[in-house]
Amino acid sequence: MTRHTYPCPVRWSDMDAYGVVNNVSLLRYLEEARLDFISRMAPTRGDAFFRGGSVVVAHQIRYRKRLVHRREPVDVETWVSELQSATVTVDYLIKDDESVYATASTTMAPFDYAAGRPRRISDAEHAFLEKYLERTHQMPVRT
Repeated sequence: MTRHTYPCPVRWSDMDAYGVVNNVSLLRYLEEARLDFISRMAPTRGDAFFRGGSVVVAHQIRYRKRLVHRREPVDVETWVSELQSATVTVDYLIKDDESVYATASTTMAPFDYAAGRPRRISDAEHAFLEKYLERTHQMPVRT
């Protein structure tokens, strides 16, 4: 089982009026972790993963525990839970050593913006993503 871990800073500006990290900020944490993850495909060439573009098809987030501002980053674990010919689903845990703050899932599709249509995942992209494939979704877990 291979997972990517991104240490995400918890910024003061992420807080809402109730003193907790806002739900939109948690969505940004997922984006930061996902971009850090996919940039590993070909770091010498920049954003080689979905180079022609990609679109987010769906997000799901289950908020499990309040996250408040702190100096230490939270870890965002990322892995692939579903890999098809034209979509990939990335699952996440936002956590630290004591707690899980959120579980989440993002489904993405590569998109050819020049042609204005979706495309298939390339062999190189598939080979990279397959290394992180773990067919277990975090979303159905209820607390």
